[in-house]
Amino acid sequence: MNMDYNPPTRSPARRKSSRRLPTAILMIGLVLSLAFVLFRTSVTQTEARLTSDSPVAAPIDPLADFDAQPPSGQETLSGVIRSGETLSALLGEYLSSHEIHRLSEKSRAVFPLTGLCVGQPYQICLDEGNFESFLYEINRDEQLLIRRNNEKFEITRVPIAYAVEVEVVGGTINSNLFSAVAQIGESPELALALADIFAWDIDFILDIREGDSFRAVVEKRYREGEPAGYGQVLAAEFINQGTAYRAVRFKDGERRADYFDPEGKSLRKAFLKAPLEFTRISSGFTMRRFHPITKSWKAHPAIDYAAPTGTPIMSVGDGTIARIGQTKGNGNFIQVRHNNGYETMYLHMSRFAKGMNQGRRVKQGEIIGYVGATGLATGPHLCFRMTKGGEPVNPHKIKPPSAPAVSRENLAAFKAAAAPLLARLDGGETHQAKLASRP
Repeated sequence: MNMDYNPPTRSPARRKSSRRLPTAILMIGLVLSLAFVLFRTSVTQTEARLTSDSPVAAPIDPLADFDAQPPSGQETLSGVIRSGETLSALLGEYLSSHEIHRLSEKSRAVFPLTGLCVGQPYQICLDEGNFESFLYEINRDEQLLIRRNNEKFEITRVPIAYAVEVEVVGGTINSNLFSAVAQIGESPELALALADIFAWDIDFILDIREGDSFRAVVEKRYREGEPAGYGQVLAAEFINQGTAYRAVRFKDGERRADYFDPEGKSLRKAFLKAPLEFTRISSGFTMRRFHPITKSWKAHPAIDYAAPTGTPIMSVGDGTIARIGQTKGNGNFIQVRHNNGYETMYLHMSRFAKGMNQGRRVKQGEIIGYVGATGLATGPHLCFRMTKGGEPVNPHKIKPPSAPAVSRENLAAFKAAAAPLLARLDGGETHQAKLASRP
C-alpha cells in the first residue's frame, strides 16, 4: 500500500466542483495507513512470541506493550559495617524502632545483632523502597539472613557456598615461615594455619631453622569465580631440624574435627610450645644471665620473647588465673594454674585482655594480655615462666600429655581416610583436584 497520497490532476473546469474531494480521500488514506501500521505491529509482536520458548497463553493485545509499566523496583544496597554502626543506623530508614527492637530480640537466639563487627560485609534488599531482607557475613563460613514475611521476620544462619579445589603446596624455609609461604605465592593465612596445626610440637619462634620445609594438602575456596581464601588443611607435613611431623584432619565420632599423626595420636597437647605467634627470642632459659638493669648475674628461668607493644599473649594451656596484678619488677603480670602442678607466668604486659580477673578459667590459646615493657624491662617483650610443683622448668624440655587418640571404633576409618592424603604428601605433585561446589 502506498502511504503517500498524491491527488490526481484536475482540469480548470472541474476544479471548483471537486474542491472537497482531495480532503476526504486524504483522510481515508491516513486511516488505512494507521490500520496497516497497527496490524504489522501486532503481527511482529505475535511472531516474536511464537518463536520464543514460552508458550502463548492468551491473545495478544497489540497495544499492550505501549501501556506496560516497568517491573517493580528491586534495589540492593551493599557495604561494610563501619565503626559505631548499629542495626538501627542500617535499617532505621526502612523499619520502625519497634520493629528493630522486635527483630533484635528474635535474632538473639540465632545471632545477637549487637555482635556486628567492623569491616564485615552486608546487603540490604529493598522492593519499591520497602525492606525485604538483610544479609550479613558472620564469618568466612556463615551468613545471617533476615527476611520479612508480611509482618513477621524470618531469621536464619546460612552457609556460604564456595567452589572448592584441593591443591598440594610446599616450600622451604630461608628465614621464616611467613616468607617461605609468600615465596610460593600463598597468603599469610596458610602460614598461620600450619603454625596452629603444629603449635604443640614446634615453637615457630625458637625452633625454626633454614632448610626446614613443609607440604600441605589444602582446600582453596572460590566465590563467584574469585579466590576467597582457604578452607581446611586436610593434611600437612613439617620437617623441623630433620624431624618430620605429620598431621591429618579427622572427625572422630561426636568429637570436633582435629589433627592426628599417621598412627591416630592427637597432636593436641596440654601446652602450646609458645605463648606468642611469630616473633623472636631475646633471652633464653638459663640459670645464669647478666641482668641489663640491675647489672648483676642471676638466674633467668624464663624465656623472653621480644615483640612489639600490643602483640597478643596467649595462655599456653587450659587453667585458672591464680594471680593477676602489678609489681615493681614484674610489671603487669598474670599467673595461670594448670593441671598436674604446672603454673605459667606472663610478665611485663602493657595491659590485660578484657575480663581477666583472679579465679577466671582460661582456655588454651585464649588471649589474656598484650606485650609491653612494664616493670623492670629495657623494651617491649614477654617474660614467660613455667613451674611444676613450685620449681622452675624449661618449657621446651617438658613432654606434656597429649589429648585422646582416635577412638578404637573409628581407627580403621581414620587410616582409610588418611592413606590417600598421606600419599599426596609423598607424591611430590602440586596439581589441583577440583571438587564439587559445597557450602
